[in-house]
Amino acid sequence: MATPTMNGSDLMVPQTCPAEVREILHAAMSGAELTFEQGLLLATAEGSALDALVAVADQLRRDTVGDMITYVVNRNINFTNVCFVGCSFCGFGRGPGAADAYSLSFEEVVRRARQAWDRGATEVCVQGGLPRDLDGFFYRDLLRAIKHAIPGMHVHAFSPMEIDYGVTKTGMALSDYLQMMKDEGLGSIPGTAAEILDDRVRKELSPNKLPAGRWVEIITAAHELGIPTTSTMMYGHVEEPADWVRHMLLLRAIQKRTDGFTEFVPLGFIHEKTRLYRHGGARPGAKREEHLRVHALARVLLHGAVKNLQVSWVKLGFEASLACLQAGANDFSGTLMEESISKAAGATFGEYVSPEEFRARIRSIGRVPAERTTTYKIRRMFDEPERDPRTATAHLRMARAESHVTYNEGAY
Repeated sequence: MATPTMNGSDLMVPQTCPAEVREILHAAMSGAELTFEQGLLLATAEGSALDALVAVADQLRRDTVGDMITYVVNRNINFTNVCFVGCSFCGFGRGPGAADAYSLSFEEVVRRARQAWDRGATEVCVQGGLPRDLDGFFYRDLLRAIKHAIPGMHVHAFSPMEIDYGVTKTGMALSDYLQMMKDEGLGSIPGTAAEILDDRVRKELSPNKLPAGRWVEIITAAHELGIPTTSTMMYGHVEEPADWVRHMLLLRAIQKRTDGFTEFVPLGFIHEKTRLYRHGGARPGAKREEHLRVHALARVLLHGAVKNLQVSWVKLGFEASLACLQAGANDFSGTLMEESISKAAGATFGEYVSPEEFRARIRSIGRVPAERTTTYKIRRMFDEPERDPRTATAHLRMARAESHVTYNEGAY
């Protein structure tokens, strides 16, 4: 990519960039909130326009959060793969009678959470499928079991789809249900099940998924009760660039009202083992330029609203993740220790990355690694490599090295 001329904190957009794009990028750098039409022009940027978008996004990242790249030491616990929803983009869900269907006991979930805590994790991310026979208070009781055993563990759990299911099963009002979960120790909610927040696209992906308006209602209610959430977008399937822009602008509007999003996480579509791709309904995930375009666009459109932009190394692999961390992103996600949903859809990454590996990757692009909490408080900055601690060896499968896998062109 062409390197623009830098002047202090100012960045000169290359003259080879089309004048209309150059004008929009200058407006973004001056703090203007971009319109849908301006966002759409950036969402279709190619060549020198894409180079300029990436450069400006990286400068906005630097101005907003500096040169740190953060990560969290965590573990994913997917407690069941039994699910009736039937999302066409998912390779994870199983019927209750499937040979490979599973449901973890509370004791097993707690064992995994304690194992993670003993290895330095500060967060468990707990999500699963939706079985038809789920008890109404299952999520509360699972949360209670984890917090009783490990009071200091941050529990980042239960997507808006799961929250909606819990509300339906219990018959409680949404605000009462969320307050109950907060009182039991729910620390934050993953903003998954968002996919694309447009019901036209959602009907193609999963007619049984909660409508976009309900996702917004649940997220907003959580924020109003002081429960932070992430925000996500799945791309690389049946959507179009205009859908990205509308999705991001909706998130920007929510954040302006509630200030409850901790980060935005673009999730590329992993296509290989999904019904959506096999039946010819989707393109085979995103390629490198699209990954860069989406991450850079997010930094520019969400500038001044959502501070942190996370890459999903499980979806992207390390090479593309590092490229996106130079295109506006500032967070490397979590060590995970296990991750089943992406792997079930065909991802070749997703077991475990040690903190040492994260720090080495971050330093390879000249940035400073830092361990954070779920809500982005810095626990430790590692600006002196020679003082890095060694992490106890985990008896878990490590994420496969880049040289041993084919490039993962999609995600989730």
